[in-house]
Amino acid sequence: MVRPAEPNNRIRKRETANVPVRQSQITNRRSSWFAVAFLVLAAVLIGRLFWVQVVWGPELREQAQAQRARVYTEPARRGEIVDREGNQLAYTMQARSLTVSPVTLRNEIRQQQELQMRVDGLSRDSIDAQINARVEDVLRTMANEIPSMIGDGVVEEDAASTSESSNRKVGDVSSREILDKLHADSDYEVLVRNVDPDVAATIAQTFHGVAADHQDIRQYPNGAIGENVLGRVSMDGHGQFGLEASGDSMLTGINGSSREDVSGDGQAIPGTLRDVVPAVDGSRVELTIDLDLQTYVQQTLEQAKENSQALDAQAVVLDARTGEVLAMANTGTIDPNGDLEKQLSEGRDFENDSISHPFEPGSVAKVITAAAAIEEGLTDPYEVHQVPGSIDMAGVTVSDAWPHGVAPYTTAGIFGKSSNVGTLQLAQRLGEERYWDYLQRFGLGQTTGIELPNETAGLLPVREQWSGGTFANLPIGQGMSWSALQMASVYQALANGGERIEPRVISRVIGPDGQEVEQPKPEHTRVVSEETAHTVVDMFRSVFQSDPAGVQSGTAGGNELEGYQLAGKTGTAQKVNSETGAYSQHQFWITFAGIAPADDPRFVVAVMLDEPKRGPLEGGAGGQSAAPVFTQIANWLLNRENVPPSPPADPYILQAD
Repeated sequence: MVRPAEPNNRIRKRETANVPVRQSQITNRRSSWFAVAFLVLAAVLIGRLFWVQVVWGPELREQAQAQRARVYTEPARRGEIVDREGNQLAYTMQARSLTVSPVTLRNEIRQQQELQMRVDGLSRDSIDAQINARVEDVLRTMANEIPSMIGDGVVEEDAASTSESSNRKVGDVSSREILDKLHADSDYEVLVRNVDPDVAATIAQTFHGVAADHQDIRQYPNGAIGENVLGRVSMDGHGQFGLEASGDSMLTGINGSSREDVSGDGQAIPGTLRDVVPAVDGSRVELTIDLDLQTYVQQTLEQAKENSQALDAQAVVLDARTGEVLAMANTGTIDPNGDLEKQLSEGRDFENDSISHPFEPGSVAKVITAAAAIEEGLTDPYEVHQVPGSIDMAGVTVSDAWPHGVAPYTTAGIFGKSSNVGTLQLAQRLGEERYWDYLQRFGLGQTTGIELPNETAGLLPVREQWSGGTFANLPIGQGMSWSALQMASVYQALANGGERIEPRVISRVIGPDGQEVEQPKPEHTRVVSEETAHTVVDMFRSVFQSDPAGVQSGTAGGNELEGYQLAGKTGTAQKVNSETGAYSQHQFWITFAGIAPADDPRFVVAVMLDEPKRGPLEGGAGGQSAAPVFTQIANWLLNRENVPPSPPADPYILQAD
């Protein structure tokens, strides 16, 4: 019998004995890995917690706070604009806009009606059959009741309404328009603007989903009067035209704000109000404009335009001593409170033509040649000149408006009769360089510096670009363009003893704290001496002289005012034919600039009529001149201000024997 080898048995025994040891080792290794993994995970979690608590903590707390905090905005009120006497020209009235989210509203009404029908025990089929009609009934009730509540129960039925489609109206508020907006597929609609705050609050409380949003309404109590100066604000409350635009930073205030915590259902939590920043209202702007005068001038221009059948009319009135604008008017201004689209279709606009639409001044510009020649000692009012009917300058022939041979006109006569030839003779004595210097002194080719937008600098050919015929045109008021304000400024310099003052339309600005805000001072420019200015103003009285024989008559004869000395200059400027590029023989700007009274200047008035077909007085009387409009305005001013009559003054000799 063979016995198994003993060594193999030992091996198996040893292997069997090692099995528990290996299993234990594996178990220990797994436990170690689990421990390591746990420690790593714990470390990650601890790090994450540290990051959230320490690094992100402040930001997260702020976000959480914001989720239950409500920020309120306190709108600032736009500053009012008043005239020199404190009469309101523009102010802000608080109102409300009724707004709604049509899509959200209809969904909420649907849910409310469905819930009510379930409470009433209606079946699912009945609910589905009635729900749309019930929602529509609620919308129609809102559309019909809102106009009635705004009109305090006073409504009118649209004549075009039918039994199927009624339309209740209160002013511009239409139930049909409201219903259309409630049906809109949008998230925001303005149902009605400009609603009284108390009425708006009642409507918002009555009808679910209607909000009474804050709205500021800019009011212009004088309608179209002064609109060209004032301008208007846009729907967002910012200046869009005129002073409202240029003075927007002064007039616009700074909105206030506050923060308050709210509960989960949106209710304010008492005692949590914080971060309160009060609103700062806009400044009060006081203008130099005289509302009564502005009204009179504007009405006078509209009448003159109608009588003369002109395309347009403009006028500017300045205080002779300060350069302040007392009135600035043009025809065709818009009433900001009215139907803008309709007015625009009628040819009205927001433009301030008196500063933005230049024109060739014509003979009104001759006063510059007169002042320069006298200032330089080249002539005096009484010098007699031999003036031919025409003159050749650099190949350009210029004639007077009436045919005549060589005539013995005095210097006063040259300007009183408005002789082109005589004016150019004096300009030749002056020379091109000195004449150019005086154009600069009088501020031509430059903006005046008035505090209004869109001011033109006019057109003045620069000295380097003058051609041979330039000097034959400029002294008689052709070949350059002025605004009505620039024209008034030229005459203001002479009325003020030879010192030109930048015109101003803002008198004072009062901040919300009641303190006056300092404004830039107007620049003063010495144009001619005081003696020269007085001489020129007195000499231009000749324009108003009347002589039955016509020999000593000026171009504005018959427009004088009894008891007062007046000085000024008529002007007729040819317009350029757009088709030919040459001066037209039947299209003209008719101008006048004058001073009242001449012996003690108080007022400067500049007038322009664009292509008048007849005189500016009733029935077309008054001749082809703007002088009657000047006289009307001057007469109103002198009477209103109780200006003492002028002393008697001898007439000038315009044509020597």
